[in-house]
Amino acid sequence: MASWVAIGQYDVVLGSRILGNGALKGGMPLYKYLANRVLTFIRNLLLGMKLSKYHTGDRAFSKDVLRNLPLEQNSDNFLFDNQMLVQAVYFGYSIGEISCPAKHFDGGSSIDFWQSLIYGVGVLKTSFQFFLQRFRFGQFRIFSPGGKKAQLFPRPL
Repeated sequence: MASWVAIGQYDVVLGSRILGNGALKGGMPLYKYLANRVLTFIRNLLLGMKLSKYHTGDRAFSKDVLRNLPLEQNSDNFLFDNQMLVQAVYFGYSIGEISCPAKHFDGGSSIDFWQSLIYGVGVLKTSFQFFLQRFRFGQFRIFSPGGKKAQLFPRPL
């Protein structure tokens, strides 16, 4: 992953348990698998992307991405890194994926069912915000350089 970023192939690289078809075989609970697939499908539609999975902890970012995204506008919980990905798409950074193994076991995840539900709602909210800002129906600080509220229709001088 890091080598693809280092050689400039991609600005962001994600490890995907979906690409290798090993998520369920590796022990991912069916409800998490289905939620991941549904959220990814909706997000791909709203973002105009074709990624297999957004909900992974396996990520590599270029220095440019980390320095230039308005990260201070993001959530302070599990949603943070997912908002980073949507910001990367909005600001035109390239994203690649690589297959990675799946190993799920009891106690291996720090997010419980209710936190997962809150996370899923946050993913949908961020995706819809992206869509609205992209088509100039809304403006949100997480998609504005420096986190400043963008003016969609500036007043004439």
